[in-house]
Amino acid sequence: MSPVVWRSAADIERPFVRFRSPNRSPARIQYYAAKSRRVRLSVIIPTLDGYRNGCLARLLAQIGGQTGLEYEVFVVQGDPRQGRAINIGAALAGGDYLLTLDDDTSLPDSLTFAKLVQAMEDHPDIGMAGGNNLIPKDASPFVRRVMRELPRRSWSMVAEITDSDLAEHPCLMIRTAEFKAVGGENELIPRGLDPYLRMEYRRNNKRIVVVPGVVYHHLPPARLSRLLCQYYRNGRQAAFTNRNYPEWVIETPSDHGPIRPYLSFPLRLCRFPLRLAKALIARKPVWFGCELAYAVGFMNEWVLAGRLFRYREVASMRG
Repeated sequence: MSPVVWRSAADIERPFVRFRSPNRSPARIQYYAAKSRRVRLSVIIPTLDGYRNGCLARLLAQIGGQTGLEYEVFVVQGDPRQGRAINIGAALAGGDYLLTLDDDTSLPDSLTFAKLVQAMEDHPDIGMAGGNNLIPKDASPFVRRVMRELPRRSWSMVAEITDSDLAEHPCLMIRTAEFKAVGGENELIPRGLDPYLRMEYRRNNKRIVVVPGVVYHHLPPARLSRLLCQYYRNGRQAAFTNRNYPEWVIETPSDHGPIRPYLSFPLRLCRFPLRLAKALIARKPVWFGCELAYAVGFMNEWVLAGRLFRYREVASMRG
């Protein structure tokens, strides 16, 4: 696939966004045009560096091999807010459907796009359709272990269309009109975008499902140090959301089925030692280490934010 044009994202209007960032996006957009004027699907890939250790180039090659319908691709590079990047792509999209992919997603099946669109067309009550994140056969022993130990990192292929909280941005199909009608992505939070968007669709009585036969791979970092850094960052971002936007902190169960969307902060805090104990009892040291890294990141951000608040409070009193 060859890009048609680069353009700045700074001035792209997003009037459909309910919670819009007041800052301009620093991103640039790489556009891959469809082969014909009739576009069914617009693919949106947010990426920070446009490379992701070579994963993005591999993904674009796999996208070029997708068959069964006409599509266009928007690579939104350089925006640190994933939600804003996806909204920018949606604002430019010409397809009836949107498909979000992460820049480290892998698509082993050339009919992935066609299968997801067909599921949406056969079932108008479906609002969001995801695939099955399976462990690839050529995964390293470490990656295989991580994907087996950590909740939500992989699961078995579903046998039928299944209502599930595991439909996520690394491979997620939605209708363009419905996405805009619910207000798009939340641009104010750095973490918790998937749960927020799923909740908005549920409020509009739309199903969230995983589709059988749709496979993708979303791999964790290949080294333990990078994995722990990722969970430390996730913890910091979660603390920011908990402190500033607690109304958008939504539960994420580890399996398919119904969810209890909201739990109080004290209850979630008390639950943490139980999760650590569960990881130890199950002899899953990688899960245990990731939980600790997440907790350290969460506490560092929480304490830092508290100190800044107290500093500003004292400064305002002195002023």
